[in-house]
Amino acid sequence: MRNLDPVLIFITVAEMGSFTLAASRLGIQKGRASIAVRKLEEDVGVRLLHRTTRTVQLTEDGRAFQVRARELLAEVDDLHSMFAGGQVPLRGRLRVDLPTEIARSTIVPALPEFLATHPELELEMSSTDRQVDLVQEGFDCVLRLGTIRDETLIARPLGLLRMANAASPSYLARHGTPRSLEDLQTQGHRIIHFSTMLGARPHGWEYPDGESFATLQLPGPLHVNSAQTYEAAALAGLGLIQAPVLGIGQYLAAGSLVEVLPDLRRRALAVSLVVAHRSNLSRRVRAFMKWIEDVLKPHLQ
Repeated sequence: MRNLDPVLIFITVAEMGSFTLAASRLGIQKGRASIAVRKLEEDVGVRLLHRTTRTVQLTEDGRAFQVRARELLAEVDDLHSMFAGGQVPLRGRLRVDLPTEIARSTIVPALPEFLATHPELELEMSSTDRQVDLVQEGFDCVLRLGTIRDETLIARPLGLLRMANAASPSYLARHGTPRSLEDLQTQGHRIIHFSTMLGARPHGWEYPDGESFATLQLPGPLHVNSAQTYEAAALAGLGLIQAPVLGIGQYLAAGSLVEVLPDLRRRALAVSLVVAHRSNLSRRVRAFMKWIEDVLKPHLQ
């Protein structure tokens, strides 16, 4: 499989945006990385990378080639182990993205056992509350909350996160504890607005309405795009929030947040593992997805 080395070098350069960083990661000389990619471009007959003195970026042909190249390496990984069962250890790099609060509260605390089981696996974990681009940003799989609207992606639903309405004791002391939707308006309550994209129209306060859900627009001076900042703002007494119990359960148990309007919780939040392609998933991707599913199962409806 040595003649696949240029493909691996190209993928690493593309993902890191640098020949220097890629060469350091692969343990080779920068000159060897540059020569390998240039020879690969000659072989395929197109320019794969735009090079400047400061950056390296994929061309359009390079993006298409990268997708197929990652699939090829996944297939090679499976070929190496197809007759060995579980005897061949997982090895190589795995790049994933997780929502910040789930990563902090649930996934990272469970990681030591997973990495001890697979010591030759190198895990790159992004933690963000925006929707990353799996293909262009080179992620093997991502964990997403809410509806998956991109029909080109393959989603595996895992379950639902139970939600809770909450505020700090200091906030409730100032504004009163709401017992109804009317109280939210007449008592002058404020909410903390959350959106993965700052500047987007506020979602409002969601509540059950018959067999569906409706929203009530409430004022609030603070807009955030991070789940952890959202929780911190509630702890600071800046307003009401609607958040997964998975994240704020510890604060509810400690009394630093208080649940309000328990009969008017927003809809449960769907949790899904998402990949760009159903086929050609490497063993390490399949193993990680199964592990994530097992870790989250106790927290999902």
